[in-house]
Amino acid sequence: MEASVLIFGLVNSATLMLVALGFSLIFGLSGVANLAHGGIYLFSGYVTWMLMNYLGVPFLLAVPLTIIIAGVLGALIYWVALKRVRGLHLSEVIATFAVGVAILELFRWMGFVTYEFTLPVFIKGSVDIAGVSIDYQRLLIIGIGLLLAFALWVFSRYTKMGLALRGMAQDEYTALSIGIDSDWAAALSMALGSAIAAIAAISILPLGIISINMGYEVLIMALAVSVVGGLESITGLVVASIILGFAKTITGTYFDPKWMEVIYLFALVLVLAIKPSGLFGKFKELEERV
Repeated sequence: MEASVLIFGLVNSATLMLVALGFSLIFGLSGVANLAHGGIYLFSGYVTWMLMNYLGVPFLLAVPLTIIIAGVLGALIYWVALKRVRGLHLSEVIATFAVGVAILELFRWMGFVTYEFTLPVFIKGSVDIAGVSIDYQRLLIIGIGLLLAFALWVFSRYTKMGLALRGMAQDEYTALSIGIDSDWAAALSMALGSAIAAIAAISILPLGIISINMGYEVLIMALAVSVVGGLESITGLVVASIILGFAKTITGTYFDPKWMEVIYLFALVLVLAIKPSGLFGKFKELEERV
């Protein structure tokens, strides 16, 4: 395998992992398939840009503010749009999808459709690795993706709060019987997942421009990675990110780049046809959930 394929395969894998972590976390901890994920991702990018350009907030301050705002938005989505339909899986899907589309189209209506919307990189410059030039921002994406995945794995398995949330996702009535508040648990998982979506956006968007259609693309990527790996599995998410990341890189390198985006849809159809619960899925089959 060429060095460039290996390096950029890792970058694409880390990017997919970051994009899907928030979506997978929410489903794994609350059982909600948050189809507003793409909208929250794009919302985070535009909020960071507006804080910097409209209010003059320094980038290093705009980043934590955006993460907090995105977390609050995630919690609000639960209390406003999801609480009344909690447990009705189809209604949850419809409600979150409607919220996500509303967010994206609101920014389109506000005129955020030109090519002037970009975010600064964390560190400027690049380095040569095995003869391949790669910028520091992409290396940071790899580090942030691995760090977040490990932190969430520890949180969901070795903290009381994480175990309580996982218990709620697996058996809500039993969790209720031992005093776990389902509404607060679900709202917390929505807040955490949305905050992680903001981290992903702030890390990845500096590599290009911020565009409305990116919100829809991010949702497809998150769905593909989560479904292939298993919607409730962090391990599955990491493995699926590696598989799809390298598949995308190999397709773009050795075949026609226009087929790169088709990889996600092909993976979705293939896994749903063969193993609907995903490679590492342990809970109910997907068709029983949504």
